Amino acid sequence: MIHGARRAVLRRAGSGLRAFAVRTLVGVVARSLLVFAAPFGLASTAAAAPFEDTMAQRVLACTGCHGPEGRAAPDGYYPRIAGKPAGYLYNQLLNFRDGRRAYALMTNLLAPLDDAYLREIAGHFAGLDLPYPAPAPLALSAADADATARLAREGDKGRALPACTSCHGMAMTGTAPFVPGLVGLPRDYLNAQLGAWRSGKRVAQEPDCMAALAQKLAPEDIGRISAWLAGQAVPVGAKPAATFEGAMPMACGGVAAPRAAGAPR
Repeated sequence: MIHGARRAVLRRAGSGLRAFAVRTLVGVVARSLLVFAAPFGLASTAAAAPFEDTMAQRVLACTGCHGPEGRAAPDGYYPRIAGKPAGYLYNQLLNFRDGRRAYALMTNLLAPLDDAYLREIAGHFAGLDLPYPAPAPLALSAADADATARLAREGDKGRALPACTSCHGMAMTGTAPFVPGLVGLPRDYLNAQLGAWRSGKRVAQEPDCMAALAQKLAPEDIGRISAWLAGQAVPVGAKPAATFEGAMPMACGGVAAPRAAGAPR
């Protein structure tokens, strides 16, 4: 019911009424929470919450799925967005809004928002410095874990697969401003996204480097990589690397030539 209300509000809102749409969206969520809370005697607490008109309150529509403050949802599918590089988050918001990535709830939520506001949203989540949860238990045999670690850190020249670390950083916490971290993400999310790139269901700016790489992976590779990454602890105080340590192994549209704000869609 809440998701349906979100979509209805945002479809009616034009880009010139962006602020009104977001305020209305927060109101819909708050009223829905009141309806839910009333039978349990919690309505007075929910009713007392003031409307602050802050970015943190506006993005409650995001944290409903992505977890409090964007720390990731417990279902293992919606990823952590807190602390990811701003350029990466901005590119993904563009991809959902402009139809390169297909998920109706995200597309409907972002449809009325302009490039400048998407940059604000990306900057808000990128600026959050929050602890990561403990890693998932490593669900791989010792042999599979060793082989996957080598693939992630050294690549596979025979299949023209570069190391994950060559773009995502030696600690795999990302490279600012466009490359996300891989550690700290749920296994199911990683598995779904690599599978979507391999099958062509996830698309990014051209040249789509991740699609090209994922298509060289076997399904069992994807399962092992997802499990291994989810089992890696995120270093304390982890941040995306400031720069690439060497030349990127291939052209990547989201890094080399992201669409400038204001350019035609």
